[in-house]
Amino acid sequence: MARIDPLRNFRYRLEIDSITQANFSEVNIGETTIDAVDYREGTDPPHVRKLSGLTKYGNITLKWGLFVGANALDLYKWHTEISSGQVKDKRRKVVIVVQDEAGADAARFVVSDAWPIKYDPSDLNAKGSEVMIETLELVNEGIERVK
Repeated sequence: MARIDPLRNFRYRLEIDSITQANFSEVNIGETTIDAVDYREGTDPPHVRKLSGLTKYGNITLKWGLFVGANALDLYKWHTEISSGQVKDKRRKVVIVVQDEAGADAARFVVSDAWPIKYDPSDLNAKGSEVMIETLELVNEGIERVK
């Protein structure tokens, strides 16, 4: 019988509608939660029933090393468009593809109607030697594992 190992968390890529950018050093997928609502009718026994309430999708956080050249400003421009009030037309589908050891697509998370709510360039420090990291946080209306 063939052994099936869990996927590693360091082989992945992102597909963001028309934005092509690789080299994300970190992608944090927020948790999905469903609120439990207490409910009791007047004729029920003296304990509450639990009903499902609102489903909440956690934010997606992208981190990557600052670079220059073609497409270097695409994600920042997306954030700028949103901050100028263009949310309706600028929501995007984000696909997070996890790859196996051989580099083949193994799992896929589809994030629907995502748009940036936070942009954070890293701090500068003349005494440091770290890579400058940009961070973009995306709010969304659904995360679905499709593979």
